[in-house]
Amino acid sequence: MLTLSSKLKRNDGGQTGRAGGVSDATHRVSIRDRLLTKEVAELEANLPNEGYYQSGRFQFEINVPEAYNMVPPKVRCLTRIWHPNITENGEICLSLLREHSIDGTGWAPTRTLKDVVWGLNSLFTDLLNFDDPLNIDAAEHHLRDKEDFRNKVQDYIKHYAR
Repeated sequence: MLTLSSKLKRNDGGQTGRAGGVSDATHRVSIRDRLLTKEVAELEANLPNEGYYQSGRFQFEINVPEAYNMVPPKVRCLTRIWHPNITENGEICLSLLREHSIDGTGWAPTRTLKDVVWGLNSLFTDLLNFDDPLNIDAAEHHLRDKEDFRNKVQDYIKHYAR
């Protein structure tokens, strides 16, 4: 659930600009928040979800630092999941969330929250990576027995992602 714009309206009190002694830091946060509101408004409501995880509902926490969009947001999966690129503690391996990347696929100021959301969605479809896993046990499980891996994923979805 994306509730940023309603939160901003409550916090802003209908004021715009820098009136009444508002500090530069507050002004920078306001610009960041307005940028985020615009980006959230552009996100698609229904992202495609297919493959092993298609019946699950997964919740992510996205913390946007004050230096956004010069640095990437911090993202964590709040739903317990059996996934090669997400640990059971919610850590995520997604190259675009890296501040510095040798291969050039890391964060850049031109990236947006839409890129992050689509990247997260891709972890469930075309970017599902068993060759360079963060959760080695899940990746090895898939290599040993794909059907049992699918069953375990569905068991996790049944218990944690409904």
